[in-house]
This record gives sequence, structure tokens and C-alpha cells, in this order.
Amino acid sequence: MAANFGNLSFETGALSNLNTRSREIFRSIVDSYLATGEPVGSRHLSRLLPMSLSPASIRNVMQDLEELGLVYAPHTS
Repeated sequence: MAANFGNLSFETGALSNLNTRSREIFRSIVDSYLATGEPVGSRHLSRLLPMSLSPASIRNVMQDLEELGLVYAPHTS
């Protein structure tokens, strides 16, 4: 089953397959983006999360979330 939100479309099964760490990171990305409307970086997330993770570890999870179609990263520099 696919969920569609405007131009966002993803398999709802992707959410149920996430582990606890990935879910927490995903939740923080969504919450932060909804609060600010700005892209969310791994360093910012590492400061927000209740668990101790390096920005590099968070980037790995963010890449997994992007591959699942749950987030989009414009990769601007």
C-alpha cells in the first residue's frame, strides 16, 4: 500500500520495517522540518536526539531513509 501526500509517495510498509533508532531519527526530521520549514542536518539532529549518536551515524540512517523514499535530500553545498 502506498501513501501519497502531495508530491510525496512512499510505501507504508517502509515505516513498519524501521528499527527504533531509525524511527526516532525520522520522527525528529519530520518534527524539526514542520517546526521550521528548513532542511534538517545531521549535526542539528545529533543535538536534538535523546540518544547519543554522531552526525556520521545519523547521516547513514538519513541515507537509508532517503533510499526508502521517506525523506528527500537536495544535497546542496
